[in-house]
Amino acid sequence: MIRLLLVDDQPLIRSGFRALLEIEDDIEVVAEAADGREGVELARTHLPDIALIDIQMPVVDGIEATRRIAADPALSGVHVVILTNYGLDEYVFDALRAGAAGFLVKDIEPEDFLHAIRVAARGDALLAPSITRRLIHRYVTQPRTPPPGAGLDELTTREREAVVLVAQGLSNDEIAGRMVISPHTAKTHVNRAMTKLHARDRAQLVVLAYESGLVVPRL
Repeated sequence: MIRLLLVDDQPLIRSGFRALLEIEDDIEVVAEAADGREGVELARTHLPDIALIDIQMPVVDGIEATRRIAADPALSGVHVVILTNYGLDEYVFDALRAGAAGFLVKDIEPEDFLHAIRVAARGDALLAPSITRRLIHRYVTQPRTPPPGAGLDELTTREREAVVLVAQGLSNDEIAGRMVISPHTAKTHVNRAMTKLHARDRAQLVVLAYESGLVVPRL
């Protein structure tokens, strides 16, 4: 059973998502919050698998709520999925850097929304190749001071190769095909790289790959 926390300041949005989710046998909405501060508190109380958080809210916004969840060791099993009205708007990159597993646009088709929730619950990032390319473009056009590349020297050659492919938006199966290894081995390389780079999930791994200089974006 996937346990989900809804965090959005608009009651109509929350009720719409709840109505969609509650008819699914494998998803349970455990709590709702109207702002980020309440959302973090409820995350600590209920320990959901997924926290579906609106990016723009009063009191504490979605980015800060994501940051607080990501920083709390007790919430390491909570996958944050950001809700936005505009796709890759000006806040999404910061949300991913803060620890979000991915993001969804509010006008997403119901079937795609449910699939995305299940994908996030498995620990996979909600970053399709097209979204990854836009994320890279965002990084290139608004460069930031790169942090020290701590952990890069600990990666094996194969782990580095896997990280580069993750940063290109490839799935484990696609990485396996490109590296001529089994999907299980590809997943192992990715997971070990995440551990060494202290990335919560694949979304953060993508951001770290570019910010560390392991992958150089090209215009």
